[in-house]
Amino acid sequence: MTMEFNAIYVLWLRDTIRFVRAKSRIIGMLMMPLFFLLGLGLGLGSLVQLGSGISYFDFIVPGIIGMSLLFTSIFTGSAVLWDRQFGFLKEIMVTPNSRTSIVIGRIMGGATTAILQSILVIVIAMLIGFHVVLSAYTALAIVFMALIAATFISLGLTLGSVINDFQGFQLVTSFFTMPLFFLSDSIFPASALPVFVRNITFLNPLTYGIDGLRIALTGSGTFPVWIDLLAMAISTVIFVLIATYAFSRTDVG
Repeated sequence: MTMEFNAIYVLWLRDTIRFVRAKSRIIGMLMMPLFFLLGLGLGLGSLVQLGSGISYFDFIVPGIIGMSLLFTSIFTGSAVLWDRQFGFLKEIMVTPNSRTSIVIGRIMGGATTAILQSILVIVIAMLIGFHVVLSAYTALAIVFMALIAATFISLGLTLGSVINDFQGFQLVTSFFTMPLFFLSDSIFPASALPVFVRNITFLNPLTYGIDGLRIALTGSGTFPVWIDLLAMAISTVIFVLIATYAFSRTDVG
């Protein structure tokens, strides 16, 4: 058991240190959320009126945080490709540690970096004009960030385990990320969408993660917070199990 925890810790520490040291990576990852905050949040904010009592800018910030978590998390799967290419994957796969501990270590490391980046996005949004409504649910923001990150890191690890080249990985992840982002209530309320599209958004786990973030940060949401938590918890467990299975069968190169 001690060996399993050591494996998780080492993989978490490796990913965290790599993130902190890569200043250009941090800046690059913040560019897209900043673009959406300025372009959509402030640009459309003066045109879009919501009936829920909050401004459009305050509405869209949790959606931008969810987008940042989605993109950062799912592209974490590319680390499997790098590790396969440089032989690190072979080294960790031949250790006596279980595949589950390796996957959990990867997820924890990726989730930590994704959450740190999301906190930076919140700080930037607050400097621009985002208002955080403090409530009993505010602390759940970190929980929802962690669940979103774990879900989509698992998806990224699954894709990275079954795809052998970087070009293919980028194409496939792009195929997943854009529909996941736009088919959620990240940009517009689900109630404003056509019924067919709205029903699709209800099948998207990101919808519940963003709604939970919106409740935690603004006090306003579509679903009760316990539904958001339950939906994200179920999604996380399912995707982690799939990632563990796919990772255990990956070709180490």
